[in-house]
Amino acid sequence: MEYCTVYVTCRDRAEAFRIGRAVVETRLAACANILDGMHSLYWWEGQVTEDQETVLLLKTRAEQFEAVRAEVCALHSYEVPCVVAWPIAAGHPPYLDWITQETTDHE
Repeated sequence: MEYCTVYVTCRDRAEAFRIGRAVVETRLAACANILDGMHSLYWWEGQVTEDQETVLLLKTRAEQFEAVRAEVCALHSYEVPCVVAWPIAAGHPPYLDWITQETTDHE
């Protein structure tokens, strides 16, 4: 099984919590980590912009990425949200098993 960490930048802590909770509650991700106070520099509409943002990290199975991306984009306030996945090359086997268990239907 393949796993990934999904990296999302959010407008603020409240947005990160709202999106993170929605993705975890629907079992699209097993875990959401929220890192406040990130400073960003980026091009937007022809100029370099400086903002403070909040990072949302989601741990999931790689096959779930498209569903995670769609949910994040539907809930996000940005016109072009950053939603990218990094593969998890290796990990503690019980932790990876936990991701599988928590992102599988429990009906």
